[in-house]
Amino acid sequence: MVWLLGPGPLSPYRRALLDRSPPQLVLVLGGDVDRERLGARLARQLDLPLLVSGGSNREYAEWMLSEERFNPDRVTLDYRARDTLSNFTSVVDELQADGVRHVLLVTSEDHLPRSMAVGQVVAGSRGIQLTGVPVVCREDCAQEGRLKQWSDWLRAVAWVMTGRDLRDAADSDPAGR
Repeated sequence: MVWLLGPGPLSPYRRALLDRSPPQLVLVLGGDVDRERLGARLARQLDLPLLVSGGSNREYAEWMLSEERFNPDRVTLDYRARDTLSNFTSVVDELQADGVRHVLLVTSEDHLPRSMAVGQVVAGSRGIQLTGVPVVCREDCAQEGRLKQWSDWLRAVAWVMTGRDLRDAADSDPAGR
């Protein structure tokens, strides 16, 4: 029991779970215009900076944010992510360096369970708490399968342990398999 409460590899997760600090940032996982619009409205209402990871092209995003009357100095459009895991891995060290400890995570309701599972592993490893904010899906919304959720969660755990994405390791197989 002492190992759970003392310093060690679980201490960042413990801090993230026990920390009840107010949100400091709105993080939108791009891929849907409704997510970006809701994220901008939420960030403006709460007077928080907005980070959009992935998402619509820069020109459209800038236009939409101006339509939402969002201060462009308070938004970061980050296009390094190529999937849900890299939505987190591409920004988490910068968030930690900036002292961010609590993030509101905006994504579609069908994507939220997998995003939270991945994000709690990756962000939690840096002591960052996530609070999910679901965006209501349209009629084309479908619950993601458990296999996808578990495989992405496993990739997140591997990334925390090794600093590498399992998918990248599989793509760089020297035998060409």
